[in-house]
Amino acid sequence: MAVSHPIFSRLFARASVAMDQAGMAEHRARLVAGLRGRVVEVGAGNGRNLAHYPPGVTGVVAVEPEPRLRALARAAAPGARVPVTVVAGLAEALPVADGAADGAADAVVLSLVLCSVPDQAVALGEARRVLRPGGELRFYEHVVAQTPGLRRAQRLADATLWPLFCASCHTARDTVAAIRAAGFEVTALDRFRFPPTGLPAPASPHVLGTAIRA
Repeated sequence: MAVSHPIFSRLFARASVAMDQAGMAEHRARLVAGLRGRVVEVGAGNGRNLAHYPPGVTGVVAVEPEPRLRALARAAAPGARVPVTVVAGLAEALPVADGAADGAADAVVLSLVLCSVPDQAVALGEARRVLRPGGELRFYEHVVAQTPGLRRAQRLADATLWPLFCASCHTARDTVAAIRAAGFEVTALDRFRFPPTGLPAPASPHVLGTAIRA
């Protein structure tokens, strides 16, 4: 299945630089800190996470379906401290062997991707499939708000123009609940707002955490 968002991909590539300068780079570094072994990054986008992988990682398979973003990720890969292979693929059908096979993933990284997948349960099932037993799921996502007023604003955004202009992004998904329902045990979870200042927007509530394949 082809995934093409020519306008969004160009805007996102520019916006990601500004977001990193506003503090997202620190969140990316926290997301992958301490990882070791083989890693699969799902929805690698334009490759802004790649430079943050620590030397203990022996290789990253960066999966990205959008061709323009994938090309940018390939251009970013040589700047990583670890070997990176950028491949085409969907979160719902990862081009990676099962967790019981040789070369299984020691960790799967999900970064600002579960908001836009058609089915979170299917995507998380794929992440679980490719992880070795006991492997880590690292996630950094914007999620449903914990306050009623912002939740109402999120539902309104999701029902109107937000998904159309933001490449199927949805702001009101309870992603942490979906991770638990997919057979993961959440072992670390940080909730915060990004950007940290200014009026909250539908995509402001974020989580960053770790889960283990149960």
